Amino acid sequence: MSEEFTLHNRIGFKVTRLARIMETRLEKQLSEHGITRLMWCVLRGVGMESVNTPSELADYICIARPAISRLLRTMEERGLLERSGINDDKRFTEVVLTELGVSKMKVCHVLVRELNEHFAGKLDTKTYEVFMDLIDTMTEGEQVQLMRL
Repeated sequence: MSEEFTLHNRIGFKVTRLARIMETRLEKQLSEHGITRLMWCVLRGVGMESVNTPSELADYICIARPAISRLLRTMEERGLLERSGINDDKRFTEVVLTELGVSKMKVCHVLVRELNEHFAGKLDTKTYEVFMDLIDTMTEGEQVQLMRL
């Protein structure tokens, strides 16, 4: 990028550009399996990290509760997961993956791992660790609920 444009030297621009590059690549790969990035986050949360309630999933993905409700409804309609009342109490919902959801989770996990390895591989181990720590430092204390990740 041109050094003459100060916009290109701003942290927000650089971070946003990197995020969009990674997002675009991942979305293209996931879309071949009928999955979005947020769907992938739910599949991983439920299937790999035992995050099983809508509220926990919203916190896990860092999105607002109305967004997770819409997402879960869509995923349920597509046969990727099921929602049921905990102990027959409809106020408390548990989310579980269907066989299709587990299958998609496994396939997409490989794609996400490959993408992460591609970008992480551009940095040596020490630089990668510093980069990850810096991101954590910059996001610390920022309690923004996103409608979109």
